[in-house]
Amino acid sequence: MSKVFAAIITEEDNTFIASNPDTGVASQGETLDEALLNLKEALELYLEELGSDAKKSLPNFSHSFLTTITI
Repeated sequence: MSKVFAAIITEEDNTFIASNPDTGVASQGETLDEALLNLKEALELYLEELGSDAKKSLPNFSHSFLTTITI
């Protein structure tokens, strides 16, 4: 069973940083796509270390989204 995870992307000094706020896992890349791919790989390793029982308790974020507002 696959799960959907939230990803927050920021750009600092021409580097994209992708992080998952629920697990604390983060990675980076020179492009947005590279940062997301690296985050996916990091999350897969994290989940592998957790084991199958702990994975089942992680939330599924298929209906969440992140946006910004300007004040």
